Amino acid sequence: MKNSKLIYIAGPTASGKTTLAIALAKHLNTEIISCDSRQFYREMTIGTAVPSAEELAEVPHHFVQHLSIHDPYSVGDFRKDALNTLESLFKTNEYVIMVGGSGLYADAVIQGLDEFPAVDPSIRPQLNTMFENEGIEVLQELLKEHDNLHYQIVDQQNPKRLIRALEVSLSSGKPYSSFLGKKTPPDFFTTHPMVIHSDREELYQRINTRVDEMVEKGLEEEARSLFPEKGLNALQTVGYNEWFNHFEGKWDRETAIAEIKKNSRRYAKRQITWFKRDTMAQVVPTDWNLKDVFAGINP
Repeated sequence: MKNSKLIYIAGPTASGKTTLAIALAKHLNTEIISCDSRQFYREMTIGTAVPSAEELAEVPHHFVQHLSIHDPYSVGDFRKDALNTLESLFKTNEYVIMVGGSGLYADAVIQGLDEFPAVDPSIRPQLNTMFENEGIEVLQELLKEHDNLHYQIVDQQNPKRLIRALEVSLSSGKPYSSFLGKKTPPDFFTTHPMVIHSDREELYQRINTRVDEMVEKGLEEEARSLFPEKGLNALQTVGYNEWFNHFEGKWDRETAIAEIKKNSRRYAKRQITWFKRDTMAQVVPTDWNLKDVFAGINP
């Protein structure tokens, strides 16, 4: 595993990461690890843009629909499982592809994770209940009170991130941010990151088109089947919450679809901001040429 290299393909939603990952994996005769946390769950297919059966058959994939929405699974669990898989794959492969827009999960594999204290298991259900009954604003105010530093940088519209920070802060009596910055990266591979860059207007059009295609494929029915489980953490995501509001009578159908498009665009914008942090990443245009992409990996 001396020369093992992990190629990480990042980019916002609908930028074409899956297509590039499969093409590159076939070229290198290797396998793909998904770090898209939305695609872990087998009950969520249409709304998470899981690769098609044909795409999955082209190249071996790992961590795609390997869990149920009822299974507890943390970023730490993913890091452990992903590193074990990489150790195995690097025994016979010089390259392995990792792909996905979940920057936190990718960073956990590449950079390591901060270590946090054990949390009181009774706190998360209480916070979930507060969120369901009073909305996300109550979580935002609590985090601002207990850890204003992390409040300033966290995605304030993501209840999972807010609840995670709060349960650590409330359990330990210390700010969540005080446990950050103590990562240890793995030492058995090097990483070559690349980011697919898309013109903003083009990307937004791709997102709008993708949402329309999801609706045609049955996204509303998929969300309806999951509606009884709407309180689960796995379902607190774009593409499902909007339908839940529709089913509860808060929005009409057209509004739900429009909100999915709007929130998907907002999600893409946050992803772009996240990926801009890595100034050393290879920038890949949406009209990429495989020869040029590979030349960037081995200049």
